[in-house]
Amino acid sequence: MFDKILIANRGEIACRVIKTARRMGIKTVAIYSDADRNALHVSMADEAVHIGPAPANQSYIVIDKVMAAIRATGAQAVHPGYGFLSENRAFAAALEAEGVVFIGPPSPAIEAMGDKITSKKIAAEAGVSTVPGYMGLIADAEEAVTISRQIGYPVMIKASAGGGGKGMRIASNDTEAREGFQASKNEAAASFGDDRIFIEKFVTQPRHIEIQVLADKHGNCVYLHERECSIQRRNQKVIEEAPSPFLDAATRKAMGEQACALAKAVGYTSAGTVEFIVDGNRNFYFLEMNTRLQVEHPVTELITGVDLVEQMIRVANGEPLPFAQADLKINGWAMESRLYAEDPFRKFLPSIGRLSRYRPPAEVATPTHAVRNDTGVFEGGEISMYYDPMIAKLCTWGPDRGAAIEGMRRALDAFEVEGIGHNLPFLSAVMDHPRFVAGAMTTAFIAEEWPDGFKGVTPDDGAMRRLAAVAAHMKMWKEARAAQISGAMPHHARRVEPDYVIALGRQSFPVHIVETGVGTDVTFADNGTLAVRSDWRPGMPLFVGTVGGEKMIVKVAYVRGGARLRWRGAELKAVVRTPRQAELAALMPEKLPPDTSRFLLCPMPGLVVKIMVAEGEEVQEGQALATVEAMKMENTLRAERQGVVRRVATQPGASLKVDDVILEFV
Repeated sequence: MFDKILIANRGEIACRVIKTARRMGIKTVAIYSDADRNALHVSMADEAVHIGPAPANQSYIVIDKVMAAIRATGAQAVHPGYGFLSENRAFAAALEAEGVVFIGPPSPAIEAMGDKITSKKIAAEAGVSTVPGYMGLIADAEEAVTISRQIGYPVMIKASAGGGGKGMRIASNDTEAREGFQASKNEAAASFGDDRIFIEKFVTQPRHIEIQVLADKHGNCVYLHERECSIQRRNQKVIEEAPSPFLDAATRKAMGEQACALAKAVGYTSAGTVEFIVDGNRNFYFLEMNTRLQVEHPVTELITGVDLVEQMIRVANGEPLPFAQADLKINGWAMESRLYAEDPFRKFLPSIGRLSRYRPPAEVATPTHAVRNDTGVFEGGEISMYYDPMIAKLCTWGPDRGAAIEGMRRALDAFEVEGIGHNLPFLSAVMDHPRFVAGAMTTAFIAEEWPDGFKGVTPDDGAMRRLAAVAAHMKMWKEARAAQISGAMPHHARRVEPDYVIALGRQSFPVHIVETGVGTDVTFADNGTLAVRSDWRPGMPLFVGTVGGEKMIVKVAYVRGGARLRWRGAELKAVVRTPRQAELAALMPEKLPPDTSRFLLCPMPGLVVKIMVAEGEEVQEGQALATVEAMKMENTLRAERQGVVRRVATQPGASLKVDDVILEFV
């Protein structure tokens, strides 16, 4: 077995590999850029080597720099993680030439399957069902339009060397094909150093289901069942689960056998994933093969009990697989939620900054319940603009799908993140959505259910009353603490407060509060009493307890004039007033936000790639105005209505903050 391996990656996947290597008694080497000098993976590894400036194309994907780190540390093998150099044939070949083991497939298999154009041709020759498309090289945007018309809209424009949603666009007309081709080409060049693009038919109402395969150097290949990855935004997976709620046993077996046949056809070894699009009749079509570990691999590990990273290392060391296909059963159900540094209330635009608070739920593993959190950050750490915005992968396991979902709901409720925008509210909203609970989703789920963007969740009346009761309980304990400090009352005295009015969002609830010695009873003027039982005390960031007999975990923060309560995708300000105070508050004028309609503001921290208009130019609704790049993704900003450009306030190459002015209109 290897004594030392280098991890040619960063963030949570580097930390994930280090954990398994440490358990196996293998020393690890981390590499890091300027931006990652204080990163978690650097502190976890036994050694760390600096490899250059923050941009990935000057550090993590520069093969010569990674090779120098390998030589300097004497690493015998390299685990590439995912992204960066993980599917780069030249990197695998460089390792082979150096006599260093690549913990992944052989370079010919990477060349055959890692390139999406080549892999589709091979799959078709092997008799695997594939989506109609054009696999040749595309010269320019006009040729992309011609090809798209021949295939028939809608089409998917994809980077040949892509992955992780980078370099992918859906086009429904000539304009979108033209713009999508150029954007995909730019993203592919920046992320992978390869700007080749191909186009294929976009299957309507599709489900994204993938098969995990594992092959050794002795001719053995197995599939570890499937993962459902249909909850996607901009072709980027957000929530995954294993197994799929849609597949039956026959389809699962057919997909698994095809995946293994394809792997054997190219001499594949190590872990890999064969991705399929599945329509409503369970017809499946090969999309691509990812010749690496997938981001969502933990859900497969949770239902099979197989450590995929360990098996990758053992296969690379020449060991045979320790199990056969018949040994791989599905045990229970697993969910994965990707926590991103993206603000769902601002159209999921990237967010950067310091994690002033980062408290994941406790990891547990019991026969009936499991919580796992794969992460690469820590409280006080910085979220950089240079890399993927994923903060963590929160996973839950249960004996069935319902239990896994409920476990995820509670884990999301308990996950505390402050200092940046993040998608925890959105993840909670998905877990409670009736379509998701029923398993009736497609890759268009997010676009269909939130066509105008995510605006948060409005709890139903029962939930609002429970949250109001939590606010009342908080008020009682805050008053009690003040009385104890002043010596006005003994600690265990029973208190009956005067009537209050709890303003929660735009609703008001007149209540009567009684402290009972074991909790708080909150009586609503129009509808009964809720008993609140909790150990919460002023200053605690989480309310954990029961309200009306129902378990609740509510995030709590004091804000000016009240408290902010966050629960299941809802964020509400709670203000507890006396009836007279509530009467006077109703007379106060509402403060209106400033009018910014004359400006195009930068919606995220990022770099200006292109300004597409000039001063004095008339623009039309929907016209592209500027492109801003953040976290390896290009974002095109468009005109919301017709107007004339009065002033261009920035230029390409400029680094902007949120709400910096890009354009001013007359």
